[in-house]
Amino acid sequence: MGGELVVREDGALHGAKVGILIEADYFEPEIFYYQRRFAEEGVELHLLTRLWGNDQITFTGHEWKIPLSVNESFEGMSDEELRSYDAIIVPSGMVSDRLRYTEDVHKIPPATQFLGRAFAEPGILKGIICHGMWLVAPTPELVRGRKITLHNNLLGDGRNMGAEYVDADVVVDGDLVTGRTGMHAHLFARKVIDELLDRRGGSA
Repeated sequence: MGGELVVREDGALHGAKVGILIEADYFEPEIFYYQRRFAEEGVELHLLTRLWGNDQITFTGHEWKIPLSVNESFEGMSDEELRSYDAIIVPSGMVSDRLRYTEDVHKIPPATQFLGRAFAEPGILKGIICHGMWLVAPTPELVRGRKITLHNNLLGDGRNMGAEYVDADVVVDGDLVTGRTGMHAHLFARKVIDELLDRRGGSA
């Protein structure tokens, strides 16, 4: 990835803050696209993970095994800090399957708990794309009765959660934006940006 990403200070969303949950086997084309596309709009982007007591973890991507170092955790995040985010995104690929690990099978995975906290805040836009819906599985009530799209392979999962599947590449249901696959990341990001702009009362 070389070079430092520059966030445009004159971007339409300057000052907005977006968090993306991340783990190993992330889909490089999607994450790298977000890093540049959101920076164009002036968004401050944060990659959030479980650090397992480490100061930093380096994950490798799924497609090209590209290393990505992450030093921010969603664990222990205060309600005040959580509310400082304009959007929380669950990306595609194997990220959610790794993040939904729980040491105690009687407890909801920490990443799912964090997502539930974000869902409890209508001021935070939630974005879930492709297999990101895996992270919702332990708490299906988060999407029950809501319009969503997701990867074709997860169609049964979505219906079992009680969600209303919509055959579209991107679907918006209030404060929830869902995308079909990681290959639709450009459409998904565009819709997230549009929704953030609407909340701000502006346009790109």
